[in-house]
Amino acid sequence: MSETLHPLSLPLWGSRLIEASAGTGKTWTIAALYLRLVLGHGGENGFVRPLRPAEILVMTFTRAATRELSDRIRARLLQAAQAFRADDEPQDALLADLRAAYPPGPARTHAAWLLDTAAQSM
Repeated sequence: MSETLHPLSLPLWGSRLIEASAGTGKTWTIAALYLRLVLGHGGENGFVRPLRPAEILVMTFTRAATRELSDRIRARLLQAAQAFRADDEPQDALLADLRAAYPPGPARTHAAWLLDTAAQSM
């Protein structure tokens, strides 16, 4: 039985199999899950602490695909850091929902720092 994957509520502990055909947004979903791991987002469905990129393994089938995936994740981390620092609401629904979990002030500033630091360390 298959079910719809919700990247902001998918448990980030245990084993998960995400199966999807071409053009269904796998890379987008992987990047969303990566953001959550870097932020330590999710409460009961999150990981026990924020992770650094060196602690996260994302695999694909070829070196070229790995480079592309890494570049896209890095770009998404930078985009998210910018959204967390901005005064206005992000146009991206996922980033808006993710940012809403961090109140303005120190929590949001720290989250932006985590995202930016992760992007720079990749």
